[in-house]
Amino acid sequence: MGADWASPGSSVRWWRDFKWSTLLWSLVFPARSESIAPTLPGLLLIALSLGIGSAAYNTGNNILFIALSLLLSCLILSGVLSWLNFSGLRWRLVPGPALRVGHDAAVALELRSAKKFLPTYGLWFDLRTMNTSYGTHSISPGQADSGSGEKKSVREILAAVDKAETRARLFLRDRLDAGEEAHLEWIFQPARRGMLRLELSGVGSLFPFGFLRKTLGGGLRREVVVWPAPVEYRGERTAVARRPQAGERVARVGSSADLLALRRYEAGDSHRLIHWKASARLGKLVVRQFAAESAEGFTLWLRTTAEVWTRAEQFELLVSFAATLAEDLFRAGKLLCAVVNDGPPLAVRGVRDLEEFMDQLAVVACVDGEKRKAEGEKVFLVKQNIITFAPDGARGVAAYVDGEKTAAA
Repeated sequence: MGADWASPGSSVRWWRDFKWSTLLWSLVFPARSESIAPTLPGLLLIALSLGIGSAAYNTGNNILFIALSLLLSCLILSGVLSWLNFSGLRWRLVPGPALRVGHDAAVALELRSAKKFLPTYGLWFDLRTMNTSYGTHSISPGQADSGSGEKKSVREILAAVDKAETRARLFLRDRLDAGEEAHLEWIFQPARRGMLRLELSGVGSLFPFGFLRKTLGGGLRREVVVWPAPVEYRGERTAVARRPQAGERVARVGSSADLLALRRYEAGDSHRLIHWKASARLGKLVVRQFAAESAEGFTLWLRTTAEVWTRAEQFELLVSFAATLAEDLFRAGKLLCAVVNDGPPLAVRGVRDLEEFMDQLAVVACVDGEKRKAEGEKVFLVKQNIITFAPDGARGVAAYVDGEKTAAA
């Protein structure tokens, strides 16, 4: 069983550690994550048992004693079957890729039954999310996509955010036979960028008669990254990048004769690009990547100085604007490099590099300007076509290419 799978009491070897005293003590004082409580029908059954027991004791009627024993047997059998319903069950959380603010995010709850005979019925699973880190400002991002393609404004998103914590309950409506697997899905919309904790807080069951409500702690947590929301921006003027001189070599993937790097073979790559000697030496297929020739591109530099970005709402718009612009430039093949504050320049050669930059934007916060290095000390892969950002009025954000305003959000 993988390390990401959890189960009720999976680490206890009951055939070796079983003791009647331990069992009785756990029934009287269960663990905090475990509880057994009577439901309304269970309370009525207990009250009926007390009434019949009193009548049987006062009258000495054997039929009443038999009825009392049957009622008590129902309670005991309900508890035993409820315990067997949980035993041998495994579960894990599998979040979907690229969670974004304002977009539908899918979290899969996978179930696996390790039983040999008995099926599993009627379980529910309590899930919740909680932001664990969110930079300096603790409000929601500036703008987000509504899911249907329509952009929302800052005020609309701020009004839509109620709490940082989201809860949901998933039900296993079909029975899970021994040795089978099931898949439950939870769809929600993250409200804040940053690190998000997915937690299975509890697993419950009313099986078999509904007299007792048995709950267990889920014992499962996952930390995922939520990227900033996309925003709508307008171009002030057409951004014209400096074109290198003819034949000038640029450190990005292209089709010139200069070899840039080797990478692992992926489905869809041309067989002509396979480097057979290197593949034989490494024991795996690798393909050649060539440098682009006479290319144009931009370097995106995001600076989050606290003295400049004093408004939380405007700062969140900055982060979302930088994320949206980076994606648009990457799709157009014009994003060469990305830098956050005084961090090392990140050469963007593929999707993984862009995802790494988006992960940085998810947790970026304001920094003290006095602790930052001088701007002249920053070394980029290119010397021109550097995109920077600055406040545009009290609420907006503007993007500049080599000091010329090109776009605003």
